[in-house]
Amino acid sequence: MIEAMCAKQLLKPAMIVVLALLLFTGCGYVHCAMVPQNNSTDMLALIDFRQAITSDLNSWNNSVDYCRWNGVTCSRTHPGRVTELNLTGQSLEGQISPSLGNLTLLKIVDLSSNSLSGQLPNINRLRKLRRLDLKNNKLQGLEPDALKNCSSLLYLDLSENKLAGSIPPEISFLYNLKYLSLQSNNFSGVIPSSLGNITQLIYLFLSNNQIKGNIPTELGLLSNMFELTLGENMLTGSIPATILNNSFLTVLDVNTNFLHMALPSTIGNTLPNIYALGLHNNMFYGQIPASLGNAPTLSMIQLQSNNFTGQIPSSLGNLSSCLTTLLLNQNKLEAKDSKSWEFLDALGNCSSLQTLSLNDNQLQGVIPNSIGKLSPNLQYLALETNNLSGTVPESIGNLGGLTNLLLAENNLAGPIGSWVGKLKNLGKLDLGDNNFSGPIPSSLGSLTQLTELYLQNNKFDSPIPASLENLQRLTVLNLSCNNLHGPIPREIFSPKSTLTTCVLSYNNLEGLIPPEVSKLQQLIELDLSSNNLTGEIPATWGECHLLQILRMDYNFLTGTILSISSIKSLSILNLSHNSLSGPIPEVLGNLSSLTQLDLSYNDLHGEVPRDGVFRNASAVSLVGNKELCGGMLDLHMPSCPTVSRRNVAQYYLIRVLIPIFGFMSLLMLIYFVLTEKKMARGPSLSPLGDQFPIVSYNDLAQATKNFSESNLIGKGSCGSVYRGNLTKNKLEVAVKVLDLDMRGAEKSFLSECQALRNIRHRNLVPIITACSTVDANGNVFKALIYEFMPNGNLDSWLHPKGNGKARKPLNLNQRTCLAVNIADVLDYLHHESGRTIIHCDVKPSNILLDDDMNARLGDFGIAKLHLESSRSQSTGDSDTTSSIGMKGTIGYIAPEYAGGGHASSTYGDVYSFGIVLLEMLTGKRPTDNLFVNELNIVSFVERSFPDKILDVIDTPLQDDVKSTQVNIVTENRAYQCLFSLLQVALSCTRQLPGERTTMREAASRIHTIKTTYAGENYKHALK
Repeated sequence: MIEAMCAKQLLKPAMIVVLALLLFTGCGYVHCAMVPQNNSTDMLALIDFRQAITSDLNSWNNSVDYCRWNGVTCSRTHPGRVTELNLTGQSLEGQISPSLGNLTLLKIVDLSSNSLSGQLPNINRLRKLRRLDLKNNKLQGLEPDALKNCSSLLYLDLSENKLAGSIPPEISFLYNLKYLSLQSNNFSGVIPSSLGNITQLIYLFLSNNQIKGNIPTELGLLSNMFELTLGENMLTGSIPATILNNSFLTVLDVNTNFLHMALPSTIGNTLPNIYALGLHNNMFYGQIPASLGNAPTLSMIQLQSNNFTGQIPSSLGNLSSCLTTLLLNQNKLEAKDSKSWEFLDALGNCSSLQTLSLNDNQLQGVIPNSIGKLSPNLQYLALETNNLSGTVPESIGNLGGLTNLLLAENNLAGPIGSWVGKLKNLGKLDLGDNNFSGPIPSSLGSLTQLTELYLQNNKFDSPIPASLENLQRLTVLNLSCNNLHGPIPREIFSPKSTLTTCVLSYNNLEGLIPPEVSKLQQLIELDLSSNNLTGEIPATWGECHLLQILRMDYNFLTGTILSISSIKSLSILNLSHNSLSGPIPEVLGNLSSLTQLDLSYNDLHGEVPRDGVFRNASAVSLVGNKELCGGMLDLHMPSCPTVSRRNVAQYYLIRVLIPIFGFMSLLMLIYFVLTEKKMARGPSLSPLGDQFPIVSYNDLAQATKNFSESNLIGKGSCGSVYRGNLTKNKLEVAVKVLDLDMRGAEKSFLSECQALRNIRHRNLVPIITACSTVDANGNVFKALIYEFMPNGNLDSWLHPKGNGKARKPLNLNQRTCLAVNIADVLDYLHHESGRTIIHCDVKPSNILLDDDMNARLGDFGIAKLHLESSRSQSTGDSDTTSSIGMKGTIGYIAPEYAGGGHASSTYGDVYSFGIVLLEMLTGKRPTDNLFVNELNIVSFVERSFPDKILDVIDTPLQDDVKSTQVNIVTENRAYQCLFSLLQVALSCTRQLPGERTTMREAASRIHTIKTTYAGENYKHALK
């Protein structure tokens, strides 16, 4: 909400009335002189109120007249009657007692800034109540008639609570209200048009809720409306003309919605008193009206993150004395020649201008010299992400008040001139991603207020100036991707340094790594990759206890990595392409925060740890270390050799074994006779092949506590799945025991073994081995042993049952990442596994989630090789690996197989994947009760695509759309991501197989979506 106001505007007659009202509400009254009777209704009401509060109200005790209790004011004319209750900011907890409604002479109630919860009770007997302030609490609801008869109420503030549901229509009965604030709650539904009945309303604040629908025309009929804020909701349509013609309006804020319209050309004339205009993060289009320059009091213009086109009107320069903020970034505004740049000359008239943001537009050419004529009060200037060229004019040095100068992502060239040393107040300087050349000027060291310096992706070709040591407030330094040379100045790592992020990668820096880095106790990210650095990693670096990201790949480092393996905060560690030696420290596997590790192409040796990050093959890269061995199977390392005992064996063979050979033979004969029955229960070779470990029935029984009910984690059509711990292998596993009495179970086992025998992918559920033997009773026993996936399956995340531990719903970024995982593995099965494999049963319950919330596809019980499928068809044979009836699960089966046909094409999996993707985005199963008659999940989405997709997406994803708009990113990234993902899903679920996309195409498109959505968010978060 835009709240700053011009001082001269506050003196308007209408405002004087409001100020008088607010002064009245703050007036106190003299405490009554009489001691009230003990049976006073007001005293009993206060006692009830105190008892409902769980925190202490120490001053409220019976030894003191209740009219003298903290926050209580009584009437002078009605002794013992309470007229004001003011307990703001007292850390009160508990609920508001209904007895509050018995204080019938109350005029003011202020309980703001506490932790009160529950409902606002029925207090409609308070007919004299004029001010009710409950903002900044934890209230969850209102009783239906809580305020219905409070007809004297002038001021009602329920903001910053947890109120949900529709806005109570009873509020419209409060005809005398002048101030109404419901912002920062969880209200949904639509804005009641009946609010237009509160004809005295001056302030209406409804921002930061989940309100949908159109803005009611009736709000524009409130002729006294002074401020209207509806931002950060889900409103659609346009701003009613009645609002845009309200001449009394000074603040209009509808930011972060889905409003879609061109602004009327006369808006500056019809809103003559407008002070703050907040239309950002919507879908407004067309040209910026030149009439805005006719609104003489307009101070704040926020039009960023829309689709405005054309030129910036020079008429904005008419706002000479009042304009302080002009935000036009992330639009499609143009400036190609001197005429279209005239707006910059005109803005030089705006002596109060403090913020000017024009980044992410289509501005071209050289920055005009007139930029130096902007207000000396200008603090924030952003021209990044345009198509600017040439050198930065020296006149920019006239803007001595600048604290933020952002010129990144243009084509600016040449050396940095003397202008930079004149901007003594700079806190952030971003010149990255341009074509600047020459040396980094030492004058940067004179900018002692600098906290962030970005010079990456340019052509600077000098040593790093030692003068940077003067920047004692610097927290972020990014000099990557230049041609810098020479050693890294140790001075920039002085004990006084405040650096948290230091990125010097992709240069030609040389020499030893500065040990002084260890003095930066606050350092979070250090990137020295792709340089010519030599020597060992200093032992003292282990003292950087907050370091999360460390990249030093592509250097010439030697020695071991033991010194940094104890940094418990590490999240990303990349030391690849060096000459490091020694073993991988076991302690790296104990770093719970470590999620990415790259030690490839070094000279490391020894056994690979098995814990922590090493359990996730997709997060670890160890290739190019020829002497590493062991580790998890997914890492594909050779087995570690055992110690050779050849000489010892020869000695005992000659000196000991031969004499007792006969005795040993006798013992072995006895042993085999005695254990004949036990051997019948032992393991056979793994059905998966010799390369897989062998486990026995007894191993699995011990691991699962004899297949106890407490270890049962799921049941399927062909058997049960148990959680267990293989003691011998030190692995937590999921054991899928086949129920061989079920028809098709034997074929399911063979199909799964056949499918999994020779395939490996980071997004497959890792299979440990298989067991085919007999159980303790001599019955045939078959089981598949998988690595246990601790986060369950995707179905349980999309449709929580509510009987377990509460989980935070998957956000859009997580769902996008999971979609990438699933698409990748299906692409691998269809196109890269050597023989085309059709899974035949892609659904959320068959998609498991590992420690890092990566998706792993499992359950290949009805999968089949495409070549065999084709051969069966050609010979007329039945499907040899099919379970009985349809292959797959109702709702996910492609239309061509719904009648029981056999899967003969990868397009069946494509369809199932599309259904899963729709389910992830809508939160609805394809078998939802909503889908009856001709309606299914595909047509449900198609009827709202492309214009009304927010009507069908899952409720938790609405927050991602809103938060993306709150962040200043181009054209609502989250909305674009959802739109693109739905587009892919619909292309996978076409009725005819030939019209569907392939998994390769789908995977490629989803990768692009993920990169665009997550990448842009990361880039803006980094800055």
